[in-house]
Amino acid sequence: MELSNLRSETEIAKQGSEFSSNLSQDHELPGVAPDRDFLDVALGDLPLLYRTPSRWARRVMEDPESLLNDHAHLEKKAAANALELLCRWPHGETPDYWVRALTSMAAEESDHLRLVTRFMMRHGYQLSRHHKNPYAGRLHVLVRRGAGRAELADRLYVAALIEARSCERFIQLYSIGQELNSNLKPVEQEIGRLYGSLLESEVGHYRAFLRLARELRPDDHELEWKDWLSRESQIVQEIPFYSGILSGTSDL
Repeated sequence: MELSNLRSETEIAKQGSEFSSNLSQDHELPGVAPDRDFLDVALGDLPLLYRTPSRWARRVMEDPESLLNDHAHLEKKAAANALELLCRWPHGETPDYWVRALTSMAAEESDHLRLVTRFMMRHGYQLSRHHKNPYAGRLHVLVRRGAGRAELADRLYVAALIEARSCERFIQLYSIGQELNSNLKPVEQEIGRLYGSLLESEVGHYRAFLRLARELRPDDHELEWKDWLSRESQIVQEIPFYSGILSGTSDL
């Protein structure tokens, strides 16, 4: 490679400095704040058999750095999962609708990761190197591995459940941020607005994963989805609480 094609350390450092200075201006949110009608419709659309107690949101708001760190890792894993599912079509050529849906969701999840990490950096929060998600771990254990279309449908059901439960939690976090006299700190109110802005996209992801599962195994969909909803309800009540989007409520 010619020396003329190499950037000097000074140029690289300058670009890094400019990038860092722009972080404070990176305040954009992905969507507008939802109104009450949309919240009611979104919550009513979720088929979850267990509703998270309202005290969950106030508890996670007590540790906003852990909440946002957990959320950032979830967005990273969601983007990676969509891309991994992209190449799992079980036979023949991959349909266009499959490619469109999964690449769109991967792109949106990546953008959400960018927004959440920018939010964290503005407030001096650190992104951890490691992350565990006991909720998703318990769900993935139930996937019928090696069962062809049934395995793929299960993976889609798990993704749909993660999105649906996240929707419910986003609604709670946004709602308490809108309460009058809620005694929330400014950063907590800002967190509420962040989750409100992400909600519409999250609802869309839940519906998309569920639709893909239905199209994959239409004859078995209704019974299998009901079974997954029942299992998810048990799991979320058996997992202990922690400051994270998908934390359990066993000790709440």
